[in-house]
Amino acid sequence: MAFDGVTIAGVVSELRRELIGGRLYKIAQPETDELLLTIKTQNGQKRLCISADASLPLIYLTENNKPSPMTAPNFCMLLRKHLQNGRITDITQPGLERIVRIHIEHLDEMGDLCQKTLVIEIMGKHSNIIFCNEEDMIIDSIKHISSAVSSVREVLPGKQYFVVQTQEKQDALTATSSDFHDTIASRPAPVYKAIYGSYTGISPILAQEICHRADVDGDRPTAAMGEADYSRLFDAFSGMMKEISQEQFAPVIAYTGKIPTEYAAVALTLYENGEDHTVPYPSISALLEQYYAEKNTYTRIRQKSADLRRIVQTALERNVKKYDLQLQQMKDTEKREKYRIYGELLNTYGYSAAPGAKSLEAVNYYTNEPVTIPLDPTLSATENAKKYFDRYGKLKRTFEALSTLTQEVKEEITHLESISTALDIALQEEDLVEIKEELTQSGYIHRKGGSKKAKITSKPFHYISSDGYHIYVGKNNFQNDELTFKFATGNDWWFHAKGMPGSHVVVKTNGETDLPDSTFEEAGRLAAFYSKGRSQEKVEIDYIQKKHVKKPSGAKPGFVVYYTNYSLMIDSDISGIQMISE
Repeated sequence: MAFDGVTIAGVVSELRRELIGGRLYKIAQPETDELLLTIKTQNGQKRLCISADASLPLIYLTENNKPSPMTAPNFCMLLRKHLQNGRITDITQPGLERIVRIHIEHLDEMGDLCQKTLVIEIMGKHSNIIFCNEEDMIIDSIKHISSAVSSVREVLPGKQYFVVQTQEKQDALTATSSDFHDTIASRPAPVYKAIYGSYTGISPILAQEICHRADVDGDRPTAAMGEADYSRLFDAFSGMMKEISQEQFAPVIAYTGKIPTEYAAVALTLYENGEDHTVPYPSISALLEQYYAEKNTYTRIRQKSADLRRIVQTALERNVKKYDLQLQQMKDTEKREKYRIYGELLNTYGYSAAPGAKSLEAVNYYTNEPVTIPLDPTLSATENAKKYFDRYGKLKRTFEALSTLTQEVKEEITHLESISTALDIALQEEDLVEIKEELTQSGYIHRKGGSKKAKITSKPFHYISSDGYHIYVGKNNFQNDELTFKFATGNDWWFHAKGMPGSHVVVKTNGETDLPDSTFEEAGRLAAFYSKGRSQEKVEIDYIQKKHVKKPSGAKPGFVVYYTNYSLMIDSDISGIQMISE
């Protein structure tokens, strides 16, 4: 899923159609590495989001606004000073480089017309937004890069801007048949790797697509290619480049089953078989906004929950190790009954043991089978019996103690796994507050002296079924308890993934006794999706009326018991279930 040069070509094509001639109405910097430009055009107001975030750099049109800091950062103030009310005259991309140049004309303090350029470099951790004058001298940038950081290029005010050529790649848009043949043949690698390793703007997925269109195995070594293969390959390559040159973009997200795996600005025919398919989008911005909005939320919440995850994972690993050790000790106590029987048999038949004997043959009167009892020749039969009873007693006490301890550790592991699942479900910082409070109450986080209990503002997910019934999903163990034992009434239906951590799902029946099958299925899908088994093809779901769900005294948050339930097997596809924003 690369934000490659072809994707940027699609973005530039869209921006040229929508923004050229527009005037910069507002300039905001909602994040330290992000700009949000509001542009007034003949077709109305447009918003352009530009991010130089190292983990998620992108550029796209959006309808969503973002709150800005009370005091604008220096870079934002500089842009406002120079570019406020400036007119966009052109938007360009050099070749298929991951660079967008926005050309803007404006009036300076003297009323003279000036030209400025906003350069957006979408290059992973090297991404940047650079503001240049008409001679390409850097006025400022959203990230300053000194010689101490990069020996290749400094990005500082007063320095000359230039594009770094770190890879010897050719321009895909100007490739000829002979050049293409020689270039690919000279690289000892699989064909698809030779393509994206030789030409700018081509990502691995597009190289695979070119091979698929040419009916060439992308993993085939270039040395095994014949003239006919190279001819078909160049036809497919030049055909794709023609689409790009003529701005014939077809934005799609590719899925394997229900899981999105790739996206591209051109059609991906290699995803048109079996479970593989593509979903088209009306614009590259619409595609990027949907795809990366989810990923951006996921990335940021993963970063903010990193400390909590580390605490949970450390505790989980420690308890699993303890549990495995206890199970091994439990296995060692399995000999206890044998030692008891040896002692009883020696008390019964010990009189027949010869002095100094190393063993005694006897009949086990529990099974009527012969048994050989090892003896300590220095001890009498009675003393050997006492020795076996002592072993039995010690192992019995160990077994009884471990039976309690293993149950406690097993419950702790289940509890920690449920918290780990809650961290996977969390979408907002408010969700993490409640999880942190649970870890604090469980003793995994120490509350600082004098600090009060955290204020909880997170609420359960709220859905509405296709038949109009309200469905609620707990995000963590505290919410699960709240939903099940304080919010739900006796005849409401309760759902949970069988035998694995997951959310409690409650369907409000409004006093009705019968619900449509579709509502049961949708609630089951929600229980599957918000569980540890969400990636499985099918998940077994238990469901029962809430009045039959009980919480044992002293049980950990989220833990319940029930005995007479129904079950269903269902997938975790919740795409058709309406979520209610609250």
